[in-house]
Amino acid sequence: MLTSPMEKQALEFLRVYLISDRMRVGKSQFLTAVEEALQGGIRALQIREKDLASKDLLALAREVKTLTQRYNAKLFINDRADIAVMAGADGVHLTEASVQTCEVKNNFPDLIVGVSTHSLEGARLAETQGADFITFSPIYDTPSKAGYGSPQGLSLLRQVTQAVHLPVLALGGITLHRVSECLQQGAFGVAMISDIWDSTYIKQQSSEYIQNFGGDIE
Repeated sequence: MLTSPMEKQALEFLRVYLISDRMRVGKSQFLTAVEEALQGGIRALQIREKDLASKDLLALAREVKTLTQRYNAKLFINDRADIAVMAGADGVHLTEASVQTCEVKNNFPDLIVGVSTHSLEGARLAETQGADFITFSPIYDTPSKAGYGSPQGLSLLRQVTQAVHLPVLALGGITLHRVSECLQQGAFGVAMISDIWDSTYIKQQSSEYIQNFGGDIE
């Protein structure tokens, strides 16, 4: 588990964590859009394409891995540690309903493991089980997280960041002007889908997110 200040520094690439949604950019334009985000400075990308069959997810992951490797970025696969390993990805992102983090760590010790959390209890549990980082959501109102109820808000985000020692990424309704207030609550970084993929200029939008962290994330 990566929790000490020095180890957190090794996770600088997580400051802006981009989650894929190829339906937003169009399937034929997806790889182009991914490269634009990487050109803009994104160094952590999660493939979250729940509609894909295993073989199609693996094929897509391998294509994206070629791009992330070119830009020295980290690739995460949603929920599927087996696909992550086969694709040569750097990590896996689990849901609270997924296999337990400790089991993934035992079977795939080289993978970085993130966990989606939606409560203070869930955040503490993820840390106990050995997660390397968590996303906490939804911070703001957002259609993609409507199934998780009302927004958590900044106050609960602060409670979570103070309760756990691992990096917490604020997710749900994130926009450029909201980054600073999330960081003020102790968030290590931010995670998003729509505010980058829906942009007309993905490279520029990605770069503006990176500027919140000094303009360079490694």
